[in-house]
Amino acid sequence: MPLQNRVTPFGEIVATPERGTLFGIRGGRIHDPVTRTLLKRRFTSRRWICCELQFKGRKHEVFGHGYTALFFLDEATAFAAGHRPCFECRRADALRFREAFARGNGLKSLPLADEMDLRLHAERLAPSVREVDRSRLPDGAMVAREGKPCLVLGAELLVWTHSGYLPLTDQRKLPLLLLTPPSTVAALGAGFRARLHPTAVGLTEPRAGPRAR
Repeated sequence: MPLQNRVTPFGEIVATPERGTLFGIRGGRIHDPVTRTLLKRRFTSRRWICCELQFKGRKHEVFGHGYTALFFLDEATAFAAGHRPCFECRRADALRFREAFARGNGLKSLPLADEMDLRLHAERLAPSVREVDRSRLPDGAMVAREGKPCLVLGAELLVWTHSGYLPLTDQRKLPLLLLTPPSTVAALGAGFRARLHPTAVGLTEPRAGPRAR
């Protein structure tokens, strides 16, 4: 029976047999180590990070007595759920993210991790979800379309599933609700490239104009 440790783009934590390409935490332990089930709370601090699956040979028992290990399909999923790169196991990525975060959000200096966490946490707790124009979103942002999460990539939207991305076959123009926190969207727009699941490769055509890559 799979543990309830897989995070969706909506930030929900669910049980599914598929496993992701990135690992993460939301502070400390949010599960009962005896029953190996989640508690009512879904975080213990503002520090929501996404990490490498392996780092320096460290071993950690999933749902043991330590922190609660969570898993993401990819970084776009982690971003949509409100996480950011870890400054320890993903230091190079975290430094690039911080630089893009500063540029995209018009900050005069590079923010500390705590400053980014404070801003992202406020956005995670914001009560409303904004309707957005897909053409204004950078690659790696995620939106909800008729309740289904989709990835913005190239000229297309890709449908998120637990095992990877699928082409969007329904081309109707429907309202899109932004899932990725605005501060992270700004960092993506300023040049940070999210690590995407391999299934996203080859499913899109590049955008015309300055957003093409």
